[in-house]
Amino acid sequence: MNDSSWGAPPQAGYWGPSDQGPVQGAAPAGPTYDAPEAQQTRPMPIVPDEPAYGGHQDDDRGAARLSGPLFRDETRQPPYDTRQPQPYDPPRTQPADMPYAQPYGAVPQNPEPMPDAPSPVPAPQKKSAGRDLGAAIGVGVGLGAVIIASLFVVKAVFIGVIAVAVVVGLWELTSRLQERKGIKAPLVPLAVGGAAMVVAGYVRGAEGAWVAMALTALAVLVWRMTEPPEGYLKDVTAGVFAAFYVPFLATFVALMLTADDGAWRVMTFLLLTVVSDTGAYAVGWRFGTHKLAPRISPGKTREGLFGAVSFAMVAGALCMQFLIDDGSWWQGLVLGLAVAASATLGDLGESMIKRDLGIKDMGTLLPGHGGIMDRLDSLLPTAPVVWLLMVLFVGSA
Repeated sequence: MNDSSWGAPPQAGYWGPSDQGPVQGAAPAGPTYDAPEAQQTRPMPIVPDEPAYGGHQDDDRGAARLSGPLFRDETRQPPYDTRQPQPYDPPRTQPADMPYAQPYGAVPQNPEPMPDAPSPVPAPQKKSAGRDLGAAIGVGVGLGAVIIASLFVVKAVFIGVIAVAVVVGLWELTSRLQERKGIKAPLVPLAVGGAAMVVAGYVRGAEGAWVAMALTALAVLVWRMTEPPEGYLKDVTAGVFAAFYVPFLATFVALMLTADDGAWRVMTFLLLTVVSDTGAYAVGWRFGTHKLAPRISPGKTREGLFGAVSFAMVAGALCMQFLIDDGSWWQGLVLGLAVAASATLGDLGESMIKRDLGIKDMGTLLPGHGGIMDRLDSLLPTAPVVWLLMVLFVGSA
């Protein structure tokens, strides 16, 4: 017996003296010493090496250990068995081509995408006219009553109505130019010259209208000289433009009134313009899908233009046949077509001005309509067209 092993604790895996080293799996033959007073020891069981974490799913020898992460957001690493097979491993029952289970807490992937949920169908929106129709109709009826009463009772009163509309329109236009662009077109010479232009057209005819226009332009040039020269050119240019755009074009209504049946000519002019606008609005609101000039006026459509032409041609044929002396229905068709074209162009022209100024309406004087200029936009360029065709068809007397 070796004295160095006396009383020393047995080494791990050593169960007796041997020159071959420790033998695992062999039962001990007895104590390694014979001292009666030595403490008796029990043989230790053989514990094989533990497999790596995550062994085969049929191996339950590690059931005493925690089988999952402590928190839900932890993931097993690795999710499959990476160790080499051991002799004591039971045979695998899982097919080789079966994928391993996903890590704990992972969301299973569906190989086939789920169909998209049907999007909710928006409720159909009711078309809106964009204005207070009740107020617009009331104001329109009131203006029509004033115009008809003055037109057929005393012509001079109707000339006064035109002059007032011209002065208010000039005030709205010059005010918007100064507010939005800083252009100071002189209002005083424009208002005085505009009213004089209408009266001169009714009293002296086309010659008087042209003379009044020239004098008004000269008055604008002189009036602006009383202020500093900065911006002079743009101010007088805007003033001359305003004099031509509002009072000079309105003078052709006064020229129509000078004929023997002048009241009916003016009435035909007003009716055709209103019918053209109404037809464009009604047809465009109900059937309009193709934009006419989206960069200028997005609300106007080609269908609306077709409605304006159709309504105006029918109304023109009726008016020329029954209201105008020596008039014919085919002349009314031509007149209605021309009115629809000029009224549409006039509306687009003022829409272009308002877009450049960055405004929706020229004023707020007429509820449901905007300003006076918002009602004159179709009438002003249509007046010279109707006057000219009337002269060609039935003369100027």
